[in-house]
Amino acid sequence: MLFRSIASDRPITAPRTADAVVIGAGVVGACCAHYLAAAGLNVVVVDRGLVASGTTGAGEGNILVSDKEIGAELELALYSRRLWQELSSDLVRAEFDAKGGVVVATSDEIARKLSETAAFQRAAGVEAINLDQSQLRELEPHINPKIGSAVFYPQDAQVQPMLTAAELLHNAAPRVQVITYADVTAIQLDTTGAVKAVVTSRGSIATPTVINAAGTWGGAVAALAGVELPIHPRRGFILVTTPQPLMVHHKVYTAEYLANVASDNAGLETSTVVEGTRSGTILIGASRERVGFDKSVNYEALRRLARGAIEIFPFLADVKLLRTYSGFRPYCPDHLPVIGPDSRVPGLYHACGHEGAGVGLAAASGKLIADSVIGADTYLALEPFRPERFEKVAHV
Repeated sequence: MLFRSIASDRPITAPRTADAVVIGAGVVGACCAHYLAAAGLNVVVVDRGLVASGTTGAGEGNILVSDKEIGAELELALYSRRLWQELSSDLVRAEFDAKGGVVVATSDEIARKLSETAAFQRAAGVEAINLDQSQLRELEPHINPKIGSAVFYPQDAQVQPMLTAAELLHNAAPRVQVITYADVTAIQLDTTGAVKAVVTSRGSIATPTVINAAGTWGGAVAALAGVELPIHPRRGFILVTTPQPLMVHHKVYTAEYLANVASDNAGLETSTVVEGTRSGTILIGASRERVGFDKSVNYEALRRLARGAIEIFPFLADVKLLRTYSGFRPYCPDHLPVIGPDSRVPGLYHACGHEGAGVGLAAASGKLIADSVIGADTYLALEPFRPERFEKVAHV
C-alpha cells in the first residue's frame, strides 16, 4: 500500500508549476524532497520508472562511516549518520537498524594497516573499537576462528532502501507530488540562462529550481541543461541466501573492501561483505567493475563473492542461494559525490555521483541541497562537492 499511495499505473499529468522539481525518485531524491518540503516548498519528484527502481532498489541500504577515508566524504558521512538517526523516529517501515559494522583483517599486515586506519578515523570523530579474537567471537560467534583481529564501528547502520525512499516521499505529502514513468526530455532555460521549466513525457512544469538526483544517469540529466558531469556506471552484484536463523549480527566485511571502494581499476574487483536482514536472508557482496550499462551476469564475480563469504563465515557453505541481482553505482573520477548549486546554470542543483554510498549519504545530501536552495547556511562547506570542480581538472 505504501508504494501504491505514491505511484499509480494511471496516466498522471504533471502539475503546471512547482517551487522545485527533483529528477530521480531514489533515496537521494527522496531526501532532497523531504527537506525541501520541510522548508515549506512545493515539490514535484519525477522519475522515468517507479520509486527506488534504479540504484536504490539494487542496494543493501548501508549507512556507513567505517569505509570512509579522512576528509570531506567522512565529514559528510558523519553528518548524514546523525540526520538518519533523527529521521528514523518517523520511518516506521524503513527497518532502520543501528547494528554496527565489523571490519576484519585476514592477515597480520592487513591487521596493522586496519589499526592505523581506525586510529586516524577516531581522531576525526568516528567510534572505532579494536577487537582481539575473543572479543570478535563475542560479537560474531559464527565467524571463522582463524580470523584474529577486527575493528568494530558502532555507528554503522542499515535501512531497507526501497521502503525508505517510499516512506520519505509518502510522509512529505501533500507538499511533495511524485510523477512516475515520466521521462525528462528537456530542462528549459530563460534568456539569462537560468532554469525556467522541466519538460517531461507527462507535461511541462514551470519551476525556478531543478535538483538533479538521477544517480547513475546524473550526467545525462546535466547534459539536458547544457553542462557536463563525468558520472559513469560501476556494476556490482549481490547474492541473497534463503532465510536463516540469526547467524550474522552485524555488517561484516574484510579490510580489502576499503581499498576497493577508492580504487580506479576498471576491471573486476571483489571484497567480502556479509550481513543479515530482518527477514532472515543474508546479503553477500561486493563486486565492482566498469562495463557501462551491461546487465549480463558475470559468473566469475558471483563465484568470488561466494568463496569470500564462506572464508569469513564457513557455515555459509551449507546455505542455499535464493537469488542474485545487480545494479549500477554512479561513479565520479575523484570518488566524491556532486552536491550543491551549479554556477553555470542558475537554479540547477546536483545531488548525485555517490557511488556505493548513496543511501548512507542521502540524508546529508538532501539537507545540504535544501539549505542551499532556500539560502540558509549549510552545515558543511560545499566546495569539495562542487560540480564545476571537474572543469578545473580538464583545463590544467
